[in-house]
Amino acid sequence: MADKHPSVLSGETRKSPAPSKSPRRPKLLKLGLAKVNSPMDPVATFDPRVLLKKLSVGKTSREYAVDEPIFSQGEQADGVFYLQSGKVKLTVVSKRGKEAVVSILPQDCFFGEGCLAGQPLRMATASAEQRSTIIRIDKQKMLELLHQDPEFAERFLSYLLIRNIRMEADLVDHLFNSSEKRLARLLLLMANFGQESKPIPLIAKMSQETLAQMIGTTRSRVSYFLNRFRDLGFIEYNGGGMHVHSSLVSVVLHD
Repeated sequence: MADKHPSVLSGETRKSPAPSKSPRRPKLLKLGLAKVNSPMDPVATFDPRVLLKKLSVGKTSREYAVDEPIFSQGEQADGVFYLQSGKVKLTVVSKRGKEAVVSILPQDCFFGEGCLAGQPLRMATASAEQRSTIIRIDKQKMLELLHQDPEFAERFLSYLLIRNIRMEADLVDHLFNSSEKRLARLLLLMANFGQESKPIPLIAKMSQETLAQMIGTTRSRVSYFLNRFRDLGFIEYNGGGMHVHSSLVSVVLHD
């Protein structure tokens, strides 16, 4: 299906990106590309690994190989997971068999926490995108920790609220932006642009099919836009990864 929005890269190809104005913070916030100010600064202070050490029972840790499933859609939801290292891909499959990539989770993320709110079955499938070390916390033990440790509960709540803001920005992005803007935003997010942690300019190699599923377009469109981004100097391919330049934000901010 063709995009309803005109391409911001249409027209004559430039050899190098034109100097861009200072990023407009309100729009960056709306798109989830700027740090959300918080009096607690939870992203900087929330270290789950320290707090999870308080659990002597009810948790297990194991390593997952690339593409190995962690849990599957429709399975019983009886635990929360913490991604200690690596990356995890969340996918959903419709009744007609159509698969979509919901998210690629980076290190230090929780997932599967829907069980804490009474979710009986998994709504998505989680699998390791890279070799990953993951901690599983039993649902009941996680609830006990939240009730007994106010510090952990406060930090965990702030973490979930910030992630909810990101999810709302994702929805706005899908509803109102063209596929090329969605791709540019996704690459910037994968490179930690505007986030509390330092940017990671070189992001791991990811298939164009996965990128297409994440932004809701075709693989051929993703290929086209990646080539255009490279021609304009916004990205570079380096061996097994991709180097993302901050100038790529000009695509997102273009009206």
